[in-house]
Amino acid sequence: MLRNISRLSTRSPLLRGTAIGRRSAVVTRSFSVSSTIRNKKPLSRVPLTGKPPGAEGKASGVEATNSIEFSTGKAIALFLLVGGVSYYIFSNEKKKLEARKEAEANRGYGKPSLGGPFTLVDVDGNEFNQDNLKGKFSIIYFGFSHCPDICPDELDKLGEWLDTLDKKHNVKLQPIFITCDPARDSPEVLRKYLSDFHEGIIGLTGTFDQVKHACKQYRVYFSTPPNVKPGQDYLVDHSIFFYLMDPEGNFIDALGRNYDEKTGVERILQQVQAYMPESEREKAKNSWFSFLQK
Repeated sequence: MLRNISRLSTRSPLLRGTAIGRRSAVVTRSFSVSSTIRNKKPLSRVPLTGKPPGAEGKASGVEATNSIEFSTGKAIALFLLVGGVSYYIFSNEKKKLEARKEAEANRGYGKPSLGGPFTLVDVDGNEFNQDNLKGKFSIIYFGFSHCPDICPDELDKLGEWLDTLDKKHNVKLQPIFITCDPARDSPEVLRKYLSDFHEGIIGLTGTFDQVKHACKQYRVYFSTPPNVKPGQDYLVDHSIFFYLMDPEGNFIDALGRNYDEKTGVERILQQVQAYMPESEREKAKNSWFSFLQK
């Protein structure tokens, strides 16, 4: 009975058609799935939003690209700006530290290597001593009114320094001219002599011993004879330096003839900007960054 039914199902056109139809449906579905897999783009090409390219229009694609490029440009510009400013600040602070170290070495330890107490008189006969150096930056030059060429040249250069520092950098110095020839350079003579140069220069003179003491304090060499007869002619030899003093009356730097109208201003400006009062210098020595001051 069962065997007859099996033969019947095999031979029956109706049943055979049904089986063939089922196999065809399976093959059709398989082909459709295979075609879908073959036609689907790789995952790397599918946008994260799940939308196919072009769904949002060409304009949005261009806008996104420009946005990325604009952000990258701003980042580069910001990096260059920050880097440039940092380099400028670092270089400027480095120069100040170097100037401070040099000024500290020039001051010496204990007794200052240059400068100290002195007493002279100005062209009005008023006493002028080391206390008059406090509260402002001063620049001191030793010379004499009978100097044929060097002193006039140096005083002209000093005048240019003073004008440039004042007008361009708002830095004011107290310029002082101390004579090495007290026998001939009375207050009246100095007044007339200095009237040919910068109006701010203060002329100082005194007795031979007072001038000699002041020259000794600043290690200035001069060859003026101690006993001079009226009308006697003689030569005077002296050191040729400008001595820069800080607002506390301490020596900072000496500028020789190698400094011209431009480099002299740069040097003085550097020292003025790097200046630090003694109280702050002591705090810096005891701070955590004291190694920078060494």
